Amino acid sequence: MSEARFLGRGLLDPIDRVSEVMFGLLMAVSIVGALSIANAGQQDVRTALIAALGCNLAWGLVDAVMFLVRTLTERTRNVSLARQVNGAAPDQGHRAIVATLPDHVAAIVGDAELEGMRQRLLALQAPSSGLHGEDYLAALGIFLLVVLATFPIVIPFLVIDDAPRAMQASRLITVAMLFVAGFALGRYAGHARPALAGLFMALLGAALIAAIKALGG
Repeated sequence: MSEARFLGRGLLDPIDRVSEVMFGLLMAVSIVGALSIANAGQQDVRTALIAALGCNLAWGLVDAVMFLVRTLTERTRNVSLARQVNGAAPDQGHRAIVATLPDHVAAIVGDAELEGMRQRLLALQAPSSGLHGEDYLAALGIFLLVVLATFPIVIPFLVIDDAPRAMQASRLITVAMLFVAGFALGRYAGHARPALAGLFMALLGAALIAAIKALGG
């Protein structure tokens, strides 16, 4: 196990990627959904699109910075653990490792697994507690995912002159993207029927869109 793999989160995993896309998607559709289509003019539509993009730009930046803060905190904590293990007897090292594990993981690991973790910690060469280049790449990826999720929502308003039709197309695109996101999560989780996970996510998205519409969207 490499230092980067053990101490850092590395580049975004599938859950991170899908979650960020879904977050940006729902943020964008919530803002666009607040547009009153019955009375919307071109200026109103333009204002809503700018607001959606601006919100996701701001929130993507916040999310990326918080990712770096979280990563730095986790890595510093793991480096501290490595130092504790280096200066402790094997049984003390095992207890230190167990104390850092989630309860459901700690309940199933045995002495052999703990000793393997301890040996890997001992083998680490002067681990660094700072941020690495790949952490900044992951943060950039988070920012881009949140921002890019805005565009499928706003494109219909750029290519369709009729605002109600554009809103309908935007909502259909949102539901379709939520299905794909749910399918991806279901497959990653090992779900026997990932399409059901996609369908559930699409239905949840449709319910959220209906709630937005009922609130004035």
